[in-house]
Amino acid sequence: MADFVGAVDQGTTSTRFMIFDHSGNEVAKHQLEHAQILPRSGWVEHDPVEIWERTNSVMQNALRHGNLSPEDLAAIGITNQRETTVVWDPRNGRPYYNAIVWQDTRTDSIAAALDRSGQGDVIRRKAGLPPATYFSGGKIQWILENVDGVREAAEQGHALFGNTDAWVLWNLTGGPDGGVHATDVTNASRTMLMDLETLDWDDELLGFFNIPRQMLPAINPSSHREAFGVTRTSRPLRAAIPITGVLGDQQAATVGQVCYAPGEAKNTYGTGNFLVLNTGTELVRSQHGLLTTVAYQFGDSPAIYALEGSIAVTGSAVQWLRDQMKIINDAAESETLARTVEDNGGMYFVPAFSGLFAPYWRSDARGAIVGLARYNDNGHLARATLESICYQSRDVVEAMEQDSGVHLDVLKVDGGVTANDLCMQIQADVLGVPVSPSGGRRDHRARRRLCGGSGHRLLARHRRAAHPLAGVQALGAPVVRRPARGRIRGLEEGRGAHARLGQGRIARRRQAPPVNVGRRLSASCGPRHPAGPAFPWTAASDRRTAFPPRRTAHPPLRAAPRRCGPGPPRSA
Repeated sequence: MADFVGAVDQGTTSTRFMIFDHSGNEVAKHQLEHAQILPRSGWVEHDPVEIWERTNSVMQNALRHGNLSPEDLAAIGITNQRETTVVWDPRNGRPYYNAIVWQDTRTDSIAAALDRSGQGDVIRRKAGLPPATYFSGGKIQWILENVDGVREAAEQGHALFGNTDAWVLWNLTGGPDGGVHATDVTNASRTMLMDLETLDWDDELLGFFNIPRQMLPAINPSSHREAFGVTRTSRPLRAAIPITGVLGDQQAATVGQVCYAPGEAKNTYGTGNFLVLNTGTELVRSQHGLLTTVAYQFGDSPAIYALEGSIAVTGSAVQWLRDQMKIINDAAESETLARTVEDNGGMYFVPAFSGLFAPYWRSDARGAIVGLARYNDNGHLARATLESICYQSRDVVEAMEQDSGVHLDVLKVDGGVTANDLCMQIQADVLGVPVSPSGGRRDHRARRRLCGGSGHRLLARHRRAAHPLAGVQALGAPVVRRPARGRIRGLEEGRGAHARLGQGRIARRRQAPPVNVGRRLSASCGPRHPAGPAFPWTAASDRRTAFPPRRTAHPPLRAAPRRCGPGPPRSA
């Protein structure tokens, strides 16, 4: 009897396969990284063939580690890095070009032209997205216009597009021998090509990018018993196993965090940061630089929508410290190094390696380190890097509160950076609310398990659990980081410094009244967080100083007593 389910997690830096039993316990897993190809400044690519080979390897190795056979798997689900664009020849399965990654900025001129022509407003209304380098539409257009022969092949039906979910699915289900060319509503909603109301490709949007409709995958619900086909016996598993679910990675995290009710939100700290707020069946149009997207759709049920604040560079900034600056050997050392100093020494880091995403949407922005003095050392740079993650998250939290009227009483978090205790404590102090890795730091496993790998039954049991995750697996007690009393030295200045950077060349968007959904969502989220602390604060891990009561906007830049180091940077 097939007693296990599997989940493919095709991410930005690696691919993994995880196997779970009926109780939701992890039985086996295997993970492999793939190369980050950086051909020139602003360009980021992956090799699709390498990704497929890694998928083959991790599936086979996970089964071997668990002493299981493919026939032991009842179903498989796929979660993936969104927006990353692959175009391939269905006759032989060969990609026409490397996958253009979501972080890539080469399509800046395409996005700018859409805004100048007024077509950007149509994209915002229909697709819920601003014209930006982040999304797939411009990447497809770039490949069609810049790779020899692809335009002609696409018009003849010899070129297929897909994000990495569709690429992996097509290969798992047969590839050139009848592979299923499909995606789900969450991935399709990240292309600038799908109408959020019809949940179908829109001819007007396709015309903006001059993309032939026949190269696009079929759009299915996120979880469905039959829509995604079965694995072929000639493929890596050598067995016919149903693929019952596909979800983009951040939507999978939203499901894994049990954010099923309108007003519930989570923030994932990975390569970038992604704050997602469930808005139910109602489309909420952002007025403050957020994205309107699909959260999930199960079977024949209506689609559930969300507001999302996407940040391009957070965990990858720590990776930059390791790979480019070479001041740490692994990500965990960033916390150790940052703790060698008591504050940031007046140094502030804006890691705009791929421009700035929400709420600014400036693809022409680039990274900056300001406030440098001879006094500064690697410890200050590590601390400024962790603080930059938290400041950017505050920007999207404030934008989300303004759009929805929902004021968070606690922030649910997941992702690799949540293992960094110092970063999570700084985040709690910057936001002024507790930060909770819901279900413990292993909740990434929950999201991969829930991404559709077991179809409807596991999801239904998960919904019925008396306590979130209780019906799936006891993942360990969450370590809640609460705001400290007072302020952590350097954070107050940092909030002001980042605000002034935003008010200069990268201007903040004009404020607008919250949308009507705000009152309804606030009711489901509990009372509004008061101006001053209303929680039984626990002692902060950094006891030297603490953080003041939360404000609704960044405070004015002002001097503060310091032991040493320069003051905050002046605005341009």
